[in-house]
Amino acid sequence: MAQRYVRVQSHSGQLHYGLLQPDRSVQVLDAPPWLQGQPTADELAADSYQLLAPCAPSKVIAIGKNYAKHAAEMGSDVPPEPLLFMKPSTAVIADQGVIFHPPQSQRVDYEGELALVMGDRCVDCTEAEAREKIWGYTIANDVTARDLQRRDNQWTRAKGFDSFCPLGPWIVRELNPEARIQSFLNDLPDPVQSASISTMVYSPAALVAYISQIMTLLPGDVVLTGTPEGVGPLQIGDRIRIEIEGIGSLENTVQARVLPQIPTSLSQG
Repeated sequence: MAQRYVRVQSHSGQLHYGLLQPDRSVQVLDAPPWLQGQPTADELAADSYQLLAPCAPSKVIAIGKNYAKHAAEMGSDVPPEPLLFMKPSTAVIADQGVIFHPPQSQRVDYEGELALVMGDRCVDCTEAEAREKIWGYTIANDVTARDLQRRDNQWTRAKGFDSFCPLGPWIVRELNPEARIQSFLNDLPDPVQSASISTMVYSPAALVAYISQIMTLLPGDVVLTGTPEGVGPLQIGDRIRIEIEGIGSLENTVQARVLPQIPTSLSQG
């Protein structure tokens, strides 16, 4: 089994990066692993921590329509160059976290994706250089308010709600380029999404190189590589699970987001 790098919070409130052991204990590292963190003598028992998203990125850069069949299901062609958008770091939640369905939207979709975690500062890189700066791989769900995306003609609001970037559960260093990504809704046996990551239009290295010629990627930043066909709506109460061979599974539930009521006296000025 590949080493699984995690980020956790102990019951005393301390944050740690570490290596997940087969018994679910965590060997603590002295720094984030992409910053040469080394194992320490400290170990957290399986019942003494909460699993967090495996990194805390300064930014999440995502790619639209990077699988031809998904572009077709969205009624468009594959873009002539990578289509970039951003999700705020505040959208990131962990495995088993709650996706909050906002009242502003009537259609919130799942989008299972392979996520890249950067291990080094990356600016103006070639593809060969970019390949060496990808530190590892994890799973993401690019949750999208589809109706707002279509209404706004840009994607910031639709992609940026709190909880709209489930990430995890851990990071692995190596991944089979033919690995299959699948999404399962409400534990039904048949996947709603299923594709090989090799069918991406633009490879991970090509995406990182392209992004690096626009903005600097920092260690711990995340790149979402696009979703295959089969995206669909999430309802309140749903459970969505994204699986990638060689990594594991990312699972989240959906709850209603309740906004605070504005007092009548304030709303009337």
